[in-house]
Amino acid sequence: MTATSRVEFAPLGDVDLYVDLYRRMRLIRGFEDLVQSLFLRGEIYGTTHLYSGQEAVAVGFASVLGEQDRVAATYRGHGHALALGVDPQKLLDEMLGRATGINGGLAGSMNVTSPQDRLIGCFGIVGGSIAAATGAGLALRATGGVAVAYFGDGAMNQGYFFECLNFCQVQKLPVVLVCENNGYGEYTAFEAVTAGPIRARAEVMEVPAETIDGMSVWTVRDAAARAAGHARSGNGPYFVEAITYRFVGHSRSDPGKYRPDGELDRWRERDPLVLLRARLEQEGVEGERLEDLEASVEDQLAEYEERGIAAPFPEPQAFSEFKG
Repeated sequence: MTATSRVEFAPLGDVDLYVDLYRRMRLIRGFEDLVQSLFLRGEIYGTTHLYSGQEAVAVGFASVLGEQDRVAATYRGHGHALALGVDPQKLLDEMLGRATGINGGLAGSMNVTSPQDRLIGCFGIVGGSIAAATGAGLALRATGGVAVAYFGDGAMNQGYFFECLNFCQVQKLPVVLVCENNGYGEYTAFEAVTAGPIRARAEVMEVPAETIDGMSVWTVRDAAARAAGHARSGNGPYFVEAITYRFVGHSRSDPGKYRPDGELDRWRERDPLVLLRARLEQEGVEGERLEDLEASVEDQLAEYEERGIAAPFPEPQAFSEFKG
């Protein structure tokens, strides 16, 4: 199926909700484009790991979470943060290392936290989010809340996954484990380093598991509701493998030349933004309304950039407590 193919779907239900999800997905894509531009201009230091192409996963899951829930994200965490409602200005300021950043300019790209937005952290350690969500699950057992761990397919070969999943199942913790399988662990194809189907690793521990289309936000949202409902009801963990794709390299220094010819083009035909926009139009949403939304997002991003560049850096004395 190409992005322009017309396929008949069941009605979405709350169309206005999906228009808002489209806005949030468009914000994430534009934010990541802006981050890349600022990095190339020398305004952002260190490294960045962009979420472009995977927006439907974070947005779909965030749309079913409540105030009592918590999320542990990966180093590719800008999309996870924005999906939860982290202030885009504060997040961009953090990327720029400004004192006005969500963590005072001290976290950079990979280690953002925002407890007030239910984000307990973004973790540079592969699989670290799984351990963090397991700990949060212990705290949430009596509250009705769930902890969501995002991680990539590369984390499936880490001890974190097996140890934490076993613990979550034995203790019946309210944890949802979301593997964002984008086909690559850094620069290596998933199939080259991972034996067998991913979901079988959860099923062998008798954890309910499913594999879904991670490019379709309505599919993700449905799976997220099932997963959160299962965990919230005291039934223990739930595992979701979302098949998705990153449209950029692993990090800012990766041109992605290891991809087979034509692979990126084929996945771009299933761009989650294009798919949702087409479905909204099928539902009767006027193209002009969506164009106005897109223009509004672009205007907002331009304002975030202007304010972020003008924001102050942290005062030098702010670092004195970290000296030996």
